[in-house]
Amino acid sequence: MKAVTYEGYGDASVLRLSNLKKPIPGKHEVLVKIHATSVTAEDPKMRAFNHPPALKIPIGLLFGFKKPKNPVLGMEFSGLVERVGDGVVKYKVGDRVFGYTGLSFGAYAQYKCLPEKALMSSAPENLSFTQAAVMVNGPLSALVYLKKAKIKMGDDVLIYGASGSVGTAAVQLAKYFGAKVTGVCSTRNLEVVRSIGADHVIDYTCQDFLKGNKKYDIIFDTVGKTSMKDCMSRIEPNGKYLITDFGLSHVLTALYTSFLKRKKVIVASSNFHWKQEDLALFKHMAEQGRYLPVIDKTFTLETIADAHKYVESGRKVGNVAVRVD
Repeated sequence: MKAVTYEGYGDASVLRLSNLKKPIPGKHEVLVKIHATSVTAEDPKMRAFNHPPALKIPIGLLFGFKKPKNPVLGMEFSGLVERVGDGVVKYKVGDRVFGYTGLSFGAYAQYKCLPEKALMSSAPENLSFTQAAVMVNGPLSALVYLKKAKIKMGDDVLIYGASGSVGTAAVQLAKYFGAKVTGVCSTRNLEVVRSIGADHVIDYTCQDFLKGNKKYDIIFDTVGKTSMKDCMSRIEPNGKYLITDFGLSHVLTALYTSFLKRKKVIVASSNFHWKQEDLALFKHMAEQGRYLPVIDKTFTLETIADAHKYVESGRKVGNVAVRVD
């Protein structure tokens, strides 16, 4: 089978199109013929071993210091079940599925074996494989934060970085939960954020959302670009400040506010909280016309190095997809 591999850490040039042995599913596994995957922000970081100093040792122990233990990256996928193990009851040959490989990676390939209990679900019938493939990482990340913030009907929510992978998901999920949404993004992405349901859109290049007296029940910084101190002054009593890219100061403040303050800082979004029923929710939303994946560009396995470069440029809007087959 075709797969994109890397034998050492480095820039996008380390990625190679290779031929690997097609996997065979075990008793409780399914073999998925992958039709599409994606390049998330995490993929280039893994490829380059570009992690915060505090994480380099644990990540190196898990995935290799000098070279990767698993040479195939890729976490999001969509495709067809081609074969099932004798003990599998949930899936059958021909099922359209989408899901997340997690720390086993391996989605940059034509085939992947996954446990029946993996983070996988039947794919939305009204979406293409390419669209379904990018409906995992961003939406699940956004959903965990919004659940922790206990978002509810009528909440006033501001989403900073509303045009990114997590941001476009957060806008649509917040609207689904009945919130009033203000999206913050650059000039060129204003229409994209409006098109996915934001009630108000702020262009950060010419307007400071912190100016004025407006306060929010939730401020969700999906890109780690805001000031925690400034944002806390714009949050209502019992409000929440959510941030996905955080440092030690955020963690300490989160611990402090969780016990002593009415306003809370929420920093951690662990994929241990991601569940199959969450994917079922996204499927339902998509089929009801209440969720539309935003795809900036689509690449192929042969051009996946270019996809990595594009994601690293910081210019992507929503998601970057990759056609596998």
